[in-house]
Amino acid sequence: MADGDPTPGLWNWAIGKRIDADRVRGAIAGTLEHSVVPLGADGVIMCDVYPVGGDFPTLADVYLAPDEVEEATAASAVAVRLGAAILLPDDTLDPTRYVLAEPDGTLRRVHVDEIETDDGPERRGLRACTGDDCDRTPDRPAAA
Repeated sequence: MADGDPTPGLWNWAIGKRIDADRVRGAIAGTLEHSVVPLGADGVIMCDVYPVGGDFPTLADVYLAPDEVEEATAASAVAVRLGAAILLPDDTLDPTRYVLAEPDGTLRRVHVDEIETDDGPERRGLRACTGDDCDRTPDRPAAA
């Protein structure tokens, strides 16, 4: 899940509640065991955190994420630390399909509608990933 990211070192997450940027960066730092600084600051890992609307109102863009840590594993640990669900893109080309890291650390595939706004992408309408749509990958179409 979410391990075939075409842009290594860049993670784009949506968090299921409004959370202060310092707290988000602290949770990521604790998980990765590296300092995490605001975008533009001098550091190994940078993280831009900003509010948007929708059901996942905090966005976190992590730059220069370490290659040795799988994104889904990191998101799961951060979700536990924050006590909030985190959405991350899955490894398919389906624009509505994501991986959800739940506050208890569980990972599952879900669908979410995304609307682009002036403030950034808003995600709403979380629903379970069921049936053929969850078996589909870029190199394996859904069963006919």
